[in-house]
Amino acid sequence: MPASEIFFWPAMVLAAVTSAAMGFAGLPMPLAVLLFLIWAGTVWFLTRPPENQLAMEGASENASATAIAESMSAMIEHSGTPLLLTKGSRIGVANRAARHVLGDHILGQDPRVALRHPQAIALMDSPTHGEAIVTGLQRRRDIWRISRHVIDSDYAVIELLNRTSEADIGRAHTDFVANASHELRTPLASIIGYVETLREAPGELDMPTATKFLDTIQREARRLQNLVNDLMSLSRIEAEKHEQPARPVDYSALVERAAGDAAGVDRKARLVFEIDKGLKVAGDTQQLEQLVRNMVDNALKYGAKDGPVTVKLDKGPHGNARLIVSDTGEGIAPEHLPHLTRRFYRTDPGRSRASGGTGLGLAIVKHIVERHRGRLEIESTLGKGTDVIARIPMLDDRKAVAENTQPPSLSQT
Repeated sequence: MPASEIFFWPAMVLAAVTSAAMGFAGLPMPLAVLLFLIWAGTVWFLTRPPENQLAMEGASENASATAIAESMSAMIEHSGTPLLLTKGSRIGVANRAARHVLGDHILGQDPRVALRHPQAIALMDSPTHGEAIVTGLQRRRDIWRISRHVIDSDYAVIELLNRTSEADIGRAHTDFVANASHELRTPLASIIGYVETLREAPGELDMPTATKFLDTIQREARRLQNLVNDLMSLSRIEAEKHEQPARPVDYSALVERAAGDAAGVDRKARLVFEIDKGLKVAGDTQQLEQLVRNMVDNALKYGAKDGPVTVKLDKGPHGNARLIVSDTGEGIAPEHLPHLTRRFYRTDPGRSRASGGTGLGLAIVKHIVERHRGRLEIESTLGKGTDVIARIPMLDDRKAVAENTQPPSLSQT
């Protein structure tokens, strides 16, 4: 109780008793009543609270709430997770990430209106902690987990977590397993079928037929082997994608050597080299060789039959080592270009399988380029041919000299 109230009532009782006693002592009653009123008014005036005390108390409470809100806003403003602080049925604080997702207009808005989803609305109406999964919060296929943490009867914190990437990864893994199973099943079914035929009629097949069957089995077995090897390569590259290679590599010599290996004796005459000497990159030698082999092998397989394939390496306009492998084939339709680096994507599945392709060559190329912090581009003109361009950052000559002269570490010895 405030001090003013402690003294007010005893003083009023004393004034009443004194005035009554003076009236009984002979003082005219009107004067006694007037004396009481004067005394009571004086007591009230001296003991009353200041006129603006209640307003000050209210302002103090508002200032305290404002200070808390400002402190909370400063604490969460730069968080990458969208966060909201609600007071009652209004959003009092929204950090930058939340405003980016929901818009700047959400401040002061009812969170149920801002989130616009039945499950989110039910969560906002709940008196306790809870969470909900909603879709389409920012874009149509987005998936968000909304958590609400109640602080007290007035305040609550709302957290928004974007689960779209996790869902996309899950779908990608499911698609990959399904595609890989299909690709493995096809050669296995062919091998099993021909082996069963040979076993069931060992003496009834003439030698040319048996040889044809065995050739098919061998071809499908090699296709199966190539597919397994490519799957293992892709898995290794993805496991190392966050580790940028740092070992100096003579890229010019590597490109010429790997391109020749990809062509082999039978197709090497089709290669046309335009290679600038002395270009160095920081890279993984084995993966860079695989990069060149896949690019050259694709061009030889899918370019014009017996047509030339140009392998060009030069210094790009932005200081990178630019490898361009060009064929003179039929070209690729524009609608296919964005999908060429997807796993198992083929513009002509029949031709790809007939030539021994696994559908993983350009996917491997893309992942190798990304691990080396480079960029892959594919350009094609129908009727003229296709250019596959891999840009890898060049190694500074001074850095290469320093790294070559450093003593080997324990891990290298």
